[in-house]
Amino acid sequence: MRFACACRSLRQSDHALIRRAGCARGKDAGSVDSGAIDATEDAASRRPSAAKRPVLTLPAALSGFAALAIAVALGAFTGLDQWGIEHLMPGGRFTGGTPSLLDSLVPLAGTHWGSAWSVLVNVVTVPASFVVSLAIVARRSRVLAALLVAAVAVETLCKEVLTRPELHHGARHVAAFDDSFPSGHTLRAVIVAGALASPWSAAWAAAAIVLLELAGWHTPTDIAGGVLLGASALLARGRAARALRGRRLARSRAR
Repeated sequence: MRFACACRSLRQSDHALIRRAGCARGKDAGSVDSGAIDATEDAASRRPSAAKRPVLTLPAALSGFAALAIAVALGAFTGLDQWGIEHLMPGGRFTGGTPSLLDSLVPLAGTHWGSAWSVLVNVVTVPASFVVSLAIVARRSRVLAALLVAAVAVETLCKEVLTRPELHHGARHVAAFDDSFPSGHTLRAVIVAGALASPWSAAWAAAAIVLLELAGWHTPTDIAGGVLLGASALLARGRAARALRGRRLARSRAR
C-alpha cells in the first residue's frame, strides 16, 4: 500500500516537472521569436526601400551646382546660353544694366510697367522675392528659412566672384548676364514650393521659372543653377529632420 502511494506521488511530481519544463521552453521560444521579430523590424526600418530613396541626393546636388558654376565661368555653356537668348526670350528687353540690390529684394521694385512681359513675370514671381519667400518659408520651418538665407548668400557670392564670357543680343552686349549665375528667383521658387509641398505650389514654381526664361531675366544655366541650389536647401532640411528624429528616438529608447 505504501509502495503504491509512493509510486503515485512520484508520477505526479514527474508530470509537474514536465509541465514546468514545457512552459519554460514555450516562454524561451516566445522571447526568442519576439526578439527575432523586433530585430527584423529594426533592420527593415533602417534599410531604405526603393520607394523612399530620393532621386537626387544632397552631395550630388551640391557637386552638380559647383561643377556647373565652374563650367559657366569657363564658358563651357556659352553656346547654350547664347542660343537661349536668341530663341527662348521673346520678352527680353536687354536695354538695362545689372539689376540693383533693391530690385532683387523688394517685390515689383524693378517692374517696367509699360511691358506686358515685365508686369507678368514680376507679379507671378512675387512669392519668390527674398522678403516674401523668407516670410512664407519661416512660417513652415525655421530650419528651412535659415537654409534659404544661406542659399541666397551663396547666390550673392557667386554673382560677385563669377563672370561668364560675354553674351549678345544681336550686336548688343547683354551686360546683365555677365554675373547673373545662379538665378535667385529660381532657387527661392524651388524652396517655397518645397516648403508648401502642394501640387499648386509646384505648378506655380514651374510657371514662375518658365516666365523667368521667356521674359529674358535669366539664361538656361542660371535657371539650372538656381534649381540645384534650391534643391540642395530642401535636401539639407530633409537630412536635418531625419537626424532630429533619430536623436528623439534614441532618447525615448534610453528612457
